[in-house]
Amino acid sequence: MTQHALIVAHGQPSDPLTAARALEALAARVQTLLPDWEVAAATLAEPGALARAVAGRPGGVVFPMFMAGGWFTRVQIPAKLAEAGAGARSGLWTVLEPFGCDPAVHDLCVALAREAGGREVILAAHGSFKSPAPSQIAGHVAERIAAETGARVRSGFIDQEPQLSSLTGMAGVCLPFFAAGGGHVSDDIPAALAKAGFQGRILPPVGLDPRVPEIVAAAIARRVPVCSGACRWVR
Repeated sequence: MTQHALIVAHGQPSDPLTAARALEALAARVQTLLPDWEVAAATLAEPGALARAVAGRPGGVVFPMFMAGGWFTRVQIPAKLAEAGAGARSGLWTVLEPFGCDPAVHDLCVALAREAGGREVILAAHGSFKSPAPSQIAGHVAERIAAETGARVRSGFIDQEPQLSSLTGMAGVCLPFFAAGGGHVSDDIPAALAKAGFQGRILPPVGLDPRVPEIVAAAIARRVPVCSGACRWVR
């Protein structure tokens, strides 16, 4: 019997179709790893995309391609499902823990930093002025990179303190703790680092690594539901 999974991301409000096509490409790669599943994709930024994705499907799991648990994964996605008549309360769809909460993603961050060979690492994350969750998970990952690579690691954010632009005196590499590309990765991070005088190398965002489809497929197969508190960082 075919099982159903829906990968949901925020998307790019200024260019929703480009982000949607990129997410669909990820879903197609995950599909090849889950032959007994039907894997679809939808971004919140593309009008009506989530409703179209769940229409005609009997239910399944929603995998949030987000870097932290918070309002989007616990409130916005369930609300959008309910609007589409496929809410979690009806038992049709279960929202899983988001991408960034998976310990396998943290392992990948350590591997990426080690492979880059930087003795100094900036972990660039979005952050939030409203919730501590994004900074907490970025701090957790930064601590793991430092402990397991011996590098000097600092976290910097776009939307909270410490701002990336304030991280002066750093060299080496910058690892964007983001699930996809988009304006933050292509524009905001380089601009902020230039302001800080950073002359090192900016790596591709974590979510674009070729190992990600396998991580997402494994997470979907595990079916760990989103929690009400902090991310489950420990296996």
